[in-house]
Amino acid sequence: MIPIGDDDTGQTLRPWVNYILLALNLIVFIVFQGMGQNENFTLGYAMVPYEILHGQDVTYDGLGISPTPVYFTLLTSFFLHGSWMHLAGNMLFLWIYGDNLENRMGHRSFLIFYVLCGLMASGAHILYTQVMERQDMIPSLGASGAIAGIMGGYVLLFPNNRIRILFFGGIVYVRAYLALGIWILMQLISGYTNLMSDAGGVAYAAHIGGFIVGMLIVKWFPVRRDAGVVR
Repeated sequence: MIPIGDDDTGQTLRPWVNYILLALNLIVFIVFQGMGQNENFTLGYAMVPYEILHGQDVTYDGLGISPTPVYFTLLTSFFLHGSWMHLAGNMLFLWIYGDNLENRMGHRSFLIFYVLCGLMASGAHILYTQVMERQDMIPSLGASGAIAGIMGGYVLLFPNNRIRILFFGGIVYVRAYLALGIWILMQLISGYTNLMSDAGGVAYAAHIGGFIVGMLIVKWFPVRRDAGVVR
């Protein structure tokens, strides 16, 4: 069940910030990460919970050299991806859901919302590593925490928007609350399975945390007044 689009009939604002975020993620992956081959760059600019909690760079266990201070990795990790599939999945969700929030909030507020959700999602992952006492040396990367925040905000603001879903080779239309409700349920189930098996690889706490944060803070951002102007 893959979302491929949504109802954009109410759009009056060109989502330039969303376009820029999409482009930056693509550029970083192709140019700086060498399409996933430049491990030194990827591991250096990924977020490592241990480094954030201790405020110092760790260069053993294959970890690269991080920016100074290491807290910058909380932001740089947003723009890193582990593979083409990782990148494509995140960018698809950002493309579908991001423009609606930018249209409602405006460019600057949308960017602030995106960054806040990403930072809080990373915080949720760091908290998980400390509570469970594991995975604090595993690098975390990807835009999924921030995008999960966008999805949380979307389902609260546009619960009845119709989402186009690719389902067994055909296209069906479902309401946003159902499509995104299924998504967060899958994250909860997968996160629980991950917890029980002591497996790693996906930061489900960041997905769940980002989604919840997005729902909680989206109403802090006022609706832009010039909604009828196309830019």
